[in-house]
Amino acid sequence: MRVLCPGSPAVVSSESSIDFLAVRRQALSVVAGQAAVAVCGALICYAALDARSGLSALIGGGIGAAATLAQVGIGLRNSAGKDPRAVVRGFYRGSAMKLLVTVALFVLALRHRNLAPAPLFVTYVATFLVYWLTLARTFRARVQSGASASMEDKDR
Repeated sequence: MRVLCPGSPAVVSSESSIDFLAVRRQALSVVAGQAAVAVCGALICYAALDARSGLSALIGGGIGAAATLAQVGIGLRNSAGKDPRAVVRGFYRGSAMKLLVTVALFVLALRHRNLAPAPLFVTYVATFLVYWLTLARTFRARVQSGASASMEDKDR
């Protein structure tokens, strides 16, 4: 049984053990990066456009960060040392919670008629870049460490 964990190319199987503390740390660093993108997007929109756009960008980025935080909180809660099936169930629960939080926060945000839609959605989408760039960086580091380990094996 193989399952990818959020933000990490770690494989869950009955034969492997995952450093869940490192996975949680990495996932929380994604949330921090998303929050930073939200603040930067808000400052850029405020400076380039107006206060309404800045607030809209902050809310859009905040929705992305809050949804990822919900996913991390639910998906990785009490997962260390658990049966792989329990880890997978936690991951699915976290993903469902992320979807619910995203929908609920967008409904609340869109009820407020004074928000600028473009900065709201652009900054929300920008939070995904943090998620995917972190995943790509982690995958690249794993591939490079695996390649250097195989090179050491060939030298023996």
